[in-house]
Amino acid sequence: MLDTSEETLTPVAVAAPRAPATPPTPLNAEEDDELSPETRAEMFGKYEESMRSIGEGEIVRGTVLAVDEKEVLVDVGFKSEGVISLAEFPDPSSIKVGALIDVFLEKMENQDGLVVLSKQRADFVRVWDRVKEAHDSGQVVEGKLVRKIKGGVVVDLYGVEAFLPGSQIALRQVQNVDAMLGQNVSVKIIKLNKRRRNIVVSRRAVLEEERDRLKSSILKDLAKDQIREGQVKNITDFGAFVDLGGIDGLLHITDMSWGRVAHPSELVKIGDRVRVKVLNFDPEKERISLGLKQLEAYPWEGVEDKYKIGDRIKGRVVSITDYGAFVELERGVEGLVHVSEMSWTRHVRHPSKVVNIGDIIDAVVLKVDKANEKISLGLKQTEPDPWLTLDQKYPPRTRVKGKVRNLTNFGAFVELEEGIDGLVHVSDMSWTKRVAHPSEVLKKGDTVEVVILSIDKEHRRISLGLKQVSDDPWPELAERFPASMEVKGSVIRLFDRGAIVDLGDGIEGFIPLSQIGIDDLKRPGDAFETGEELTMKVTRVDVPNHRLILSVKAWLGEQDDIALAEWTSKRNQVRARIAANPPVEEPPAEPVKSGKKKGGATEVAEE
Repeated sequence: MLDTSEETLTPVAVAAPRAPATPPTPLNAEEDDELSPETRAEMFGKYEESMRSIGEGEIVRGTVLAVDEKEVLVDVGFKSEGVISLAEFPDPSSIKVGALIDVFLEKMENQDGLVVLSKQRADFVRVWDRVKEAHDSGQVVEGKLVRKIKGGVVVDLYGVEAFLPGSQIALRQVQNVDAMLGQNVSVKIIKLNKRRRNIVVSRRAVLEEERDRLKSSILKDLAKDQIREGQVKNITDFGAFVDLGGIDGLLHITDMSWGRVAHPSELVKIGDRVRVKVLNFDPEKERISLGLKQLEAYPWEGVEDKYKIGDRIKGRVVSITDYGAFVELERGVEGLVHVSEMSWTRHVRHPSKVVNIGDIIDAVVLKVDKANEKISLGLKQTEPDPWLTLDQKYPPRTRVKGKVRNLTNFGAFVELEEGIDGLVHVSDMSWTKRVAHPSEVLKKGDTVEVVILSIDKEHRRISLGLKQVSDDPWPELAERFPASMEVKGSVIRLFDRGAIVDLGDGIEGFIPLSQIGIDDLKRPGDAFETGEELTMKVTRVDVPNHRLILSVKAWLGEQDDIALAEWTSKRNQVRARIAANPPVEEPPAEPVKSGKKKGGATEVAEE
C-alpha cells in the first residue's frame, strides 16, 4: 500500500534480483520405477539445491494460473503456488491466465502452505535504480495522475505508485483536482524511502523552475508601453493580478475600462487570457502596472462635437449621490444631472426620489467640459418651464384654493398645484389682528381659499393673501370707533413702545408708551399685566395703515380725584406684584419681512 507520509527515512539496500533456477522436470510413475535409488537421490538433491538458490526478497518470474475477483494465482516453479492481491495490479483487466509476470518473493510459505508474492514490490525494486538516480540528480520525470486520495494524488511513475501532495500539485491551490486525473505531468522526486516503498514527487518544483526561468527572461525584455498577453491569476476588490509568464502585474480597476466598473469580476475571470499594456515598470521592486482600457480609443476625444449644448440625448443612470445622478451616455462618457436640474416645480430632497439606477432617461446637455471630463445634464429641461406662463394662469387678484403644505415663523406655504407653492405672509392673514405665528390661524393640511397677490417668475415666488378673500373692514371701523370714544379692552401684549389690547370681535388697538397714563414709565411691563382690563379713549383710526390708536392718558384726564386715586392705587399694587415676581422677558417682535406689510395694530410706530 502507498505510504502518503512525507517523512524521509534512510533507504535500505536490497540485493539485485536473481532469476530463479529451473528445477528438474518431474518424472511420471513408470519412469520413476525404472530409476535406481542412486539416480533418484541425485535428482532430488539437484531439486533441493535449486530451491535453495532462490531466497526470500528476490524477484522471480511466474505464470498466471487463475484470476478471480480478489486474487491472482501464480506458479513460480515451487512445490506450491503463490497468491497476489488483485489490487496490486494497475490494470486488473489486463491480467490473463498463462501470462508471464515478475513478482517479488516475500515468504516461501505462509500458514496455508502458499508462497507469498507481491507484484507492487517487484515493480518497485525493478525501477528503484531509475527512481534513485532521478532523485539524486534532480532530474524531471514524467508521471500520470491516477487517482485522488486523502492529502493528494497517486502518480504512476515507471509503473509504480508515487505520492503527489496537494500542496505540490501547482503553484497555487487547485480547486478541481478530479479534472486533472489521467493527465501526464512533469514532476521531481523530492523524497524517497525504499524500506517503506515511499516515493514523494512535486509538480510545483518543476513549475517554479519554469516560472523563474520565464521571469528572468521577461525582466530582460519588459519595458513601458509594451503590449503583452497574460493570464488572470487572482481578482481583488481593487483590481486583478495578471501572470505575464513568470511575473505578475497589477491591472488596477481604474485602468480596466473607460466606463464605470463596480468590481473587476465584471470584466475578467480567473484563468482568462488578456492583452494588456505595460503602464509602468519598476525593475528593482519588480512591480508592474498594467492597463486594459489603454488599448481602446479615448472616449472623450471629440466629445464637444458629439454632445452639443441644448442637444436632447438618452442615457442610463449608473450612479446616484446626494447631489445628483450620473448618466452613462456611452462607454466611458458620463454626465451629471444635478439635483437642482431635476424638476421645475418640486424641491427634490434626494435624486432617488426621481430616478433609479438602471433607468433609461432623456436629458438635455447644459455644459461640456472635456478638460475635466464633465458633462452637465438637465432633466427638467425636457419639459416646458411652467413658471414662464404661470402669471397668465394665475393673474393678480385671482381666488384659488390650495392645501397648506408647511408652516414657518413668517407664514404658511400653500400648494396651488403639484410642485407650485405660494406664501401667505403672517401680515396677510388677518385685517384686524396681529398674527404672531401662522398656527394661530392655519393648520398643516388645511384646504384654504387665498388670493394671488403677485408672481415673481425670476425668483419663482408667489405671494398669497388670506385676509384679502374678505373686504377691508377698516373704513367701517373708522365709523364704528370715532375719536374720543370710550372703550374697554384687555392687555394681550406689552413691549417697550406700548401695549396691544383686545377690544373684542377680533379687533385690536395700540396704546403708545406716551399714552399709557404714567409719565415717568419707561417700560409698560413694569406697571401693567397681560390680561388686565383697561379703559381708554379712541385717539384716531388710521384707515390706510389699518391702525386703531388708543389712549389711557386721555381717559384719565376726564376722571375726578377719587377715580384717579383708585387708578393710582391699583397701579402701585400691580407694580409691587411685578417687582416680587418679575415676568420672563419676551423676545422683540419680528419685523415685517416683505415690503411695507402692515396689519391692524401691528404697526407700532409711536405717535
